[in-house]
Amino acid sequence: MTLRSLENSSSLSSTFLLSGIPGLEHMHAWISIPLCFIYTVSILGNCSIIFIIKTEPSLHEPMYLFLSMLALTDLGLSLCTLPTVLGIFWVGARDIGHDACFAQLFFIHCLSFLESSVLLSMAFDRFVAICRPLHYASILTNSVIGRIGLASLGRSVVLIIPLPFMLKRFPYCGSPVLSHSYCLHQEVMKLACADIRANSVYGMFVIFSTVGIDSLLILFSYALILRTVLSIASRAERLKALNTCVSHICAVLLFYTPMIGLSVIHRFGKQAPHLVQVILGFVYLLFPPLMNPIVYSVKTKQIRDRVTHAFCA
Repeated sequence: MTLRSLENSSSLSSTFLLSGIPGLEHMHAWISIPLCFIYTVSILGNCSIIFIIKTEPSLHEPMYLFLSMLALTDLGLSLCTLPTVLGIFWVGARDIGHDACFAQLFFIHCLSFLESSVLLSMAFDRFVAICRPLHYASILTNSVIGRIGLASLGRSVVLIIPLPFMLKRFPYCGSPVLSHSYCLHQEVMKLACADIRANSVYGMFVIFSTVGIDSLLILFSYALILRTVLSIASRAERLKALNTCVSHICAVLLFYTPMIGLSVIHRFGKQAPHLVQVILGFVYLLFPPLMNPIVYSVKTKQIRDRVTHAFCA
């Protein structure tokens, strides 16, 4: 065994250290208050969306079934980051074991890419509703929606499940500090004392085959939707058709903008301030689950009426 190997083996780390907001450690207890509020609203909001759609027979339609999938995915994202985020900001619990970290990053990435698939499915729903309205009911049957959901989940699991095993085979030495309050593949692999090119290439492949393809197909769907809408003679009908897409467009922007930004910074923005990385990381994982129920409650009359009835009854 070489001297370098002995040095590495003596400094092997069995845990990683998660980080809060750099420079504001003395404010973590206060920062935990808005974070706790965000998690509470996210969990209650998404649970309410799921409950309303499940208990209201008139909402058992493709658009709302896809919305319930989105809410379920957002709920999962909130729950899998909540323990480590609040643990850091409440009690300063920064240590996380390797296996726990690998499990968390599996769920974060799997649910993130599942959300991308659900947003693509919702874009397809809007395309069929606007461009093929007479065939809407025959194309998007319950069985088709179920198969779309299972295919989306299967794709995410199959693509992400190799990541924890690829990371587990590495030794980790030196500083075990991660930049975020949760584990991400692109962060953890940089701490390995080994050649990580295979992980980097596979990570890029996963992003391209999920977020890359999904975002291009969503853009293509909206190009077809826009062409159909512009061919409608009545201005009122054009606005009505576009209004049914507003909530979905907001959800797409809330999800893809911070996700793409964070991926770019992790891979290419080495000179970017660390604080920008941290804040963008929080926006990426906290804001879509927080804002999606609010956007859909405000813009969707059927859900808005049920929410109003529930709180005013």
